[in-house]
Amino acid sequence: MNAEPSPARRSRRGSGAVTLHDVARLAGVAPITASRALNTPAQVSPEVLRKVTEAVARTGYVRNVLAGGLASTRSRLVAAVVPTIAGPVFLQTVQSLTEALAEAGYQLMLGQSGYAESREDALLEAIIGRRPDGIVLTGILHSADGRRRLLAAGIPVVETWDLTPTPLDMLVGFSHAEVGRAVAAFLQAKGRRRLAVVAGDDERSKRRHDAFREAARAAGLPEVRILYVPAPTTLRSGRRALGELLAADPAIDAVFCSSDLLALGVLTEAHARGLAVPRQLAVVGFGDLEFAADLQPALSTVRIDSAAIGRQAARFIVDRAEGRPVTERVIDIGFSIVDRDSA
Repeated sequence: MNAEPSPARRSRRGSGAVTLHDVARLAGVAPITASRALNTPAQVSPEVLRKVTEAVARTGYVRNVLAGGLASTRSRLVAAVVPTIAGPVFLQTVQSLTEALAEAGYQLMLGQSGYAESREDALLEAIIGRRPDGIVLTGILHSADGRRRLLAAGIPVVETWDLTPTPLDMLVGFSHAEVGRAVAAFLQAKGRRRLAVVAGDDERSKRRHDAFREAARAAGLPEVRILYVPAPTTLRSGRRALGELLAADPAIDAVFCSSDLLALGVLTEAHARGLAVPRQLAVVGFGDLEFAADLQPALSTVRIDSAAIGRQAARFIVDRAEGRPVTERVIDIGFSIVDRDSA
């Protein structure tokens, strides 16, 4: 049998996509037979169907549902996948991405994947089948099947809101582990010793708060209590979480939250219990959403330039789609801790 095509060695432009001919060659059948197996499987033998199905799985091939009817291979459409649109944390990235793409004559198609790999995989298959000019993803943690399909598609991909030296293609984001370590040092410098975390149960949040806990442990502080709540996080889950944390350890003197919305819930519950913030309890959020500075007390939080993420992602996609070279494929936009009244 012929060797499997290697998506990793292919060009990241559309001409590098795994094709039906690649599938047919790997399966040892004619392209027309492979086409029948995919479109009208009843017309081929079970053995041929098995070979073609296995070849599709091995290559990550996704049938181009737009093939045959277009005069140009350029769709001027870019797809973005975010875990949720219920929370505000990704909205500024989506807005700036939309505006930057529109300025270059491209339109954005938005998909919500949730926090499960299976939902992202199903969404990616639908997106790849429509052959957009680029795909913008949230995070770097994808299933093996999802990664294989993305590599095989030959479509420019930008991963965002995370950091790795080995992206699928291009990446703009920041280190969640560095955020966790920096916030632990920030609270320790404030004289806080009994630290706690209220966090959404997604992987990016877990990496951030695992690093926070390790940094506190290395500094000789008592073990950090971490309470995970379902993502996407809400004000209500923040209120409930603080109640659970205080029931387990009334001496907690600082809480790091995985979102500003959770932090708002913690502040609300602290006020309801008569706890003075920050004298008795320091609270730090994540995201620096618009309301953070207007709370009473104003919320200390981690600021991410989410608009810059969207603009850079758009620049990556447009440059690649229009044949311009991308020399710097990984951009760390960093973060900052905004020290306000709640800490």
